[in-house]
Amino acid sequence: MIIAIDGPAGAGKTTISSQVAERLGFVRLDTGSLYRAVALCALQAGYTTQTPGLDGLVGSLALGFGKDGVTLDGVSLGDRIRTPEMSQAASAFSAVPAVRQGLLELQRRIGRATNSVLDGRDIGTVVFPDAELKIFLTARPEERARRRHKEHLDAGRPSNLEDVLKDIEARDLADSSRAIAPLKQAEDAILVDSSDLTIEQTISTIVEHARELMRGD
Repeated sequence: MIIAIDGPAGAGKTTISSQVAERLGFVRLDTGSLYRAVALCALQAGYTTQTPGLDGLVGSLALGFGKDGVTLDGVSLGDRIRTPEMSQAASAFSAVPAVRQGLLELQRRIGRATNSVLDGRDIGTVVFPDAELKIFLTARPEERARRRHKEHLDAGRPSNLEDVLKDIEARDLADSSRAIAPLKQAEDAILVDSSDLTIEQTISTIVEHARELMRGD
């Protein structure tokens, strides 16, 4: 069974999908981290989004998932891909057709290997359009910025709420307006707006939808 959780930046997909997977006994795959990993490797190799040969670079990367998240050559990339800079870079590189195509089959192969929860921006529309359960997780931009700002502070990183909100809005525009696999709610996805919900309420809502399907309700 595939549970696809899509939504904009800062919607809490990482936290929510991890907890949903844990409660259902599923494997959680953070597909967004794959794009962050590609962005990191591309920038380190001197590539831009306009550099020819990006498809070759993506194809050469031994990416996977371990207990600590996405890995390269079996080694966790950890917090190196969790910076605001990598967030913006991932958005830019994810708009490149060669990058998206290069990661598409990898995501499908990993996801279909077991009961999985996958989160990203095009899981239910492009990667797994036949997913058994599709969730579009969102929240008001101001609320998403507040949460992201708190995450930065909790991690000991400097953060300015106004700047975070600007980054969120810029990411929303970039993700929803790109020509390839833009962020949008799948027609058969269930909308979950967590603006006024606690984390527990959001998790419980999605878990209950999944259990209804598993029971055949």
